[in-house]
Amino acid sequence: MEYKEAVLQLFIDFEKAYDSVRREILYNILIEFGVPRKLVRLIKMCLTETYSRVRVGKNLSDRFPIRNGLKQGDALSPLLFNFALEWAIKRVQVNQDGLKLNGTHQFLAYTDDVNILGGSIRAVKENAGALVVAAKKIGLEVNADKTKYMVISLDQIARRTHSMKIDNSSFESVDEFKYLGTTLTNQNSIL
Repeated sequence: MEYKEAVLQLFIDFEKAYDSVRREILYNILIEFGVPRKLVRLIKMCLTETYSRVRVGKNLSDRFPIRNGLKQGDALSPLLFNFALEWAIKRVQVNQDGLKLNGTHQFLAYTDDVNILGGSIRAVKENAGALVVAAKKIGLEVNADKTKYMVISLDQIARRTHSMKIDNSSFESVDEFKYLGTTLTNQNSIL
């Protein structure tokens, strides 16, 4: 905003992010990032043979295997998820252009909250489209109802956007968005 140019943001929400990670893909990602194979085998041992049950009222179902996803409450799960999401983001940064500060693309990510920033609709769409493709490979699906689009600009006309479409999904345009506990507005202020 220092140069009075609009900044476009797409706040991406992944559906059931931790529950959706494909474990077999995750193991390959860990190896690609240089995690020793012995440690990957230990992680695999921790994630395999995982079972669950469902209680409805007083009835408890039989055990059933869990083949995908990370364990809720496990101290290792956030780190494993970060490896998976980092892998997806790197796929975008290798091939795409967009808003750059200090030579890096602007993807803000904290756990499963991702914010893609860009100087044009085209750049945001391209980066978001590439991220969606890479995320699907690891089992993540974008929640179109919770994913929002915002244009930050001092120009009222520039802020008048309806929605953004990527593939078959349409993302609602908003005037403000709560990201990581802070409400951001399309006038570049924090509430």
